Amino acid sequence: MNVVEPPKLKDNTLRLVPLGGLGEVGRNMMTLEYQGRILILDCGVLFPRDEEPGVDLILPDFSYIMDRLDDVEAIIVSHGHEDHIGGIPYLLKMREDIPIVASKFSLALIEKKLKSFRIKAKTVEVKAYDTLKIGKFDLEFVAANHSIPDALCISVRTPAGSVVFTGDIKLDQTPMDKRITDLNHLAKISEKGIDLFLADSTNAEVKGVIPTESSITPALDSIFHKANGKIVVASFASHVHRVQQIIDIAAEYGRKVCLVGRSMVNTMTIAEDLGYLQVPKGIFVDLKKLKEYPDKKVVLMCTGSQGEPMAALSRIARGDHNKVKVSENDVIILASSLIPGNEKSVSQVINDLTLLGVNIYHNKNSAVHVSGHAAETDLLYLYNVAKPKNALPIHGEPRHLAANARVAEKAGVENAIPTLNGSVIDLRDGVAKKVGKFHNDYIYVDGAAVGEIDESDLQTRRTLASEGIISCFVTVSLAEKKVVAGPDIILKGLAEDISAFNEIKPKIVKKLNSALQDGVSNTHKLAQMTRRVIGPFLGIKLNRSPLILPVVNAIK
Repeated sequence: MNVVEPPKLKDNTLRLVPLGGLGEVGRNMMTLEYQGRILILDCGVLFPRDEEPGVDLILPDFSYIMDRLDDVEAIIVSHGHEDHIGGIPYLLKMREDIPIVASKFSLALIEKKLKSFRIKAKTVEVKAYDTLKIGKFDLEFVAANHSIPDALCISVRTPAGSVVFTGDIKLDQTPMDKRITDLNHLAKISEKGIDLFLADSTNAEVKGVIPTESSITPALDSIFHKANGKIVVASFASHVHRVQQIIDIAAEYGRKVCLVGRSMVNTMTIAEDLGYLQVPKGIFVDLKKLKEYPDKKVVLMCTGSQGEPMAALSRIARGDHNKVKVSENDVIILASSLIPGNEKSVSQVINDLTLLGVNIYHNKNSAVHVSGHAAETDLLYLYNVAKPKNALPIHGEPRHLAANARVAEKAGVENAIPTLNGSVIDLRDGVAKKVGKFHNDYIYVDGAAVGEIDESDLQTRRTLASEGIISCFVTVSLAEKKVVAGPDIILKGLAEDISAFNEIKPKIVKKLNSALQDGVSNTHKLAQMTRRVIGPFLGIKLNRSPLILPVVNAIK
């Protein structure tokens, strides 16, 4: 990645640097800097893809602010999805007293997460229409509709310019919770002038408008009406509105609802406790008591809509869930959109379920899901209401960002800047301009290790997964200057017969004996020589490229 050093920040300039979320769907994080003070908008995670084996999470690259944590005023959160809050504990590990500003539901989810990290954070609860001054930043919060309760747009004003950050947003006119995106409030903020508009790009390529959440109720009702067995609905654990729909329909058909999956249970418990989820008395049934009810009287609401291997739906599909089994009379509903990168894993789950004979409904064959992100026409409404001078598309892959920029231009925005993580955008005198670029990496979380594995480690893991491993053990005598034992070859993950390696063993002995005679005694060098003999043989004779682990033991 090319690094272009930005100019020194001037007092009359507001600087923005995206540390995640611009170039991928996830790990959203944006910094705003004015007169040496920094405000952070969201701090999320990205979930690993198939080509990142063993990785648990991917964090934003904090290196830009690592040496300036004392300059950070606060983390302002748009909503409670993992790709917007999942990175907060890792940032607070570096400075625990950074205040977190968020809505009630978002804070509840964040505090639950921080508890597992044994972090007690400073929090400030806000709601729509609240204003807040944090250091040199004046904030105002606007109600936004999304696929999670209590989402907010964030207006930030400084003497150098004004920014509006939509977070993830949708223009649903009949949402389940009756809380629409407040365009009137946004218009009032627009009257003061919006210099830079940061709008959600996820669905910028989708024509028209996104249907309302309530529009899928008839499709769900029809499925319930026809179902004779148990119904299993897979959704994001945070989709309170979807769970509410399922609860309401289940109540009409006299079915009990069972929450399956720890994150689903935790989130819905919080939602019910705070009043965001309305639960009829007695409708919930514990998973342990599920067998007490006939299949046609239960609905299971579970995690795993993205094909996560350890989530409830994947385990059900593989037949290894210890409490839930499905059969021909049962119905599966995948009530979520597909996150880019998860196509293969979701397809595998659908195929596994198909082999079990169940009836499967998803957004490709039935109207069982609507997106929580604004489409092209929705974005046009937003731009026309906000009337910004400049636009910086956020939240999406490069093609989504470019599409959003085109929408902004169609709406008459003078300056639209599609750019990527690490870019430096300066807002000065009402004009936003890219002025530099910092190096921006994926920071991998692997168990307790954070940032300790890199691309070379992942390449090794990919090789192990696809090509296998070959170990070669040799013992040499430094005194006699020859091989005295081995080579012993062990194969893992290779189908070849071990006898195929008989012809290479004499070549290894010959190479090492020659080196020993020439005075080479360093076992690392001898091991490298062994690798260089084995490698070409594997490539030419066997057409394989496994990981080669040569071990040379020297005795005197």
